Amino acid sequence: MKISVVSIFPRMFDAVLGESILKRAREKGLVQYRVVDLRDYAGDKHKSVDDYSYGGGPGMVMKPEPFFRAVEDLQQGSPKPDHVVLTSPQGRPFNQEKARELSQKPGIIILCGHYEGVDERVREYLVQEEISLGDFILTGGEIAAMAILDAVTRLLPGVLPEESLKEESFSRGLLEYPQYTRPRNFRGMEVPEILLSGDHGKIRKWREDEARRRTARRRPDLLGQP
Repeated sequence: MKISVVSIFPRMFDAVLGESILKRAREKGLVQYRVVDLRDYAGDKHKSVDDYSYGGGPGMVMKPEPFFRAVEDLQQGSPKPDHVVLTSPQGRPFNQEKARELSQKPGIIILCGHYEGVDERVREYLVQEEISLGDFILTGGEIAAMAILDAVTRLLPGVLPEESLKEESFSRGLLEYPQYTRPRNFRGMEVPEILLSGDHGKIRKWREDEARRRTARRRPDLLGQP
């Protein structure tokens, strides 16, 4: 899979892509990352990517030309057009279902918004969808793009063991059951006896019951989803 990011702060991604699962996925050849500087696609010597808003108002608006040029450049050589995403507080809230859907794409391009937003023509004619991390405002779209990168990469075949993905929160519409490790007794706090029983059937049922109990208590909205 190919995942590209267009940002005015591309160096923010160096640490994220150079560590842990994302780094290993790239080294295995399971995913190809490309982070480009939007300013490289500006049309003037000052590399301007924003301008004043028509109609007035505070702040600057990101210009359409650099985004269109960047996407057109990134699409070159692709047998099929990559799926273009804009990080935006106006977008659909990101969740595990959306991460799984994006992981099925042959390639995605993530555009990072900034300032007061982007020219509406980018939304209407360039991107396929807008994605938000939630109902709050960030300085720019880079952190949202990193979250999308991470969530999508770990779902790609071969990145993580299949069994690990099945047991994670949201994989079955439930939060994950409680986890324990050594020591058995820590400051008087004991590991549940059933987990030490060796009875895999009872352990499986306990985990299922605990996952449902935890979901009902912390995220009851998930229980109503198909």
